[in-house]
Amino acid sequence: MQTVLITGSAGFIGFHLARLLLERGLRVVGLDALSDYYDVALKEKRHAMLAELGGENFLPVIGRVEEPGLLLRLFAAHRPDQVVHLAAQAGVRYSIENPRSYLESNLIGTFELLEAARAHPPAHMLLASTSSAYGANTQMPYGETQKADHQMSFYAATKKSTENMAHSYAHLFDLPVTMFRFFTVYGPWGRPDMALFKFTRAILAGEPIEVYNHGEMRRDFTYVSDLVEAIRLLLAAVPERPRDGAVPAGDSLSPVAPFRVVNIGNSESVALSRFIAAIEAATGLEARRHLLPMQPGDVPATWAETGLLTRLTGYAPQTPVEEGVRRFVEWYRAYYRPNMAGKNAGLDTGQAG
Repeated sequence: MQTVLITGSAGFIGFHLARLLLERGLRVVGLDALSDYYDVALKEKRHAMLAELGGENFLPVIGRVEEPGLLLRLFAAHRPDQVVHLAAQAGVRYSIENPRSYLESNLIGTFELLEAARAHPPAHMLLASTSSAYGANTQMPYGETQKADHQMSFYAATKKSTENMAHSYAHLFDLPVTMFRFFTVYGPWGRPDMALFKFTRAILAGEPIEVYNHGEMRRDFTYVSDLVEAIRLLLAAVPERPRDGAVPAGDSLSPVAPFRVVNIGNSESVALSRFIAAIEAATGLEARRHLLPMQPGDVPATWAETGLLTRLTGYAPQTPVEEGVRRFVEWYRAYYRPNMAGKNAGLDTGQAG
């Protein structure tokens, strides 16, 4: 039985990925800090569901990735075959308010992971990055071979830095690494600080929603089940160091390391107005919009080129936003019960975790 170590296993994406791998018969070691960045009870419920599903095949570990030596001890004890690193401090706006938490979790945490892998090399490591790494790029759709040098938020800067850190370890120690850049992820069990969650909560409570850039926003909304299926398939797509330094056209494979960057998105840039309309249709209620200017660190649009993902795995995410939103609203109503009041906040384009 293969063992997969997932950091951030009580997070939105980590929970869905761990559930998928457990259903496929893999053993999962799940590390999570259960931080209070958002509702801890939601994270505890996710872990409890994984424990019920996986039984002895799911080992939850509570701790922070940046804790010195913790990951090294986990690698030594469990010798994971593959590692999926999802633990991170997420959110574009919060990185303006509390940048140190991003330094500690994203940079130091990734360093601890890389050092553990150096001591006990897994067959493949997959590390989460973000579409925010493309920053000020205006050429769309975003392709993995584009330069990504002008990040617009400290969150994005830390995630791009983890890509560079991982590349250096892949080159120096021959550690196979795939970085995947998420685009705006949504779905059941999502993060309460993300747009879909906040918009749904506000609409059901009869409160206005805050819409930034006066609604002139477009996002490549990626349904979470599509995302984790892509990650599962990428586990087997292990990058190899090119012997002669030659890289096929369109491939982001490094010429000097077993390292690759892969977009995971829905390959469609959806207008925010369509996204809100999907929530209105799913709830049967009309949203009251409070239009605001663009938030610092944000970008007006994202759009993923996913041809490389399809070439590597044969898979292409394709859940329509209307279907994905409907599934989320059904989950939200079942979990929180109708008419639950809540305060609304605006769109956060930080990637879900």
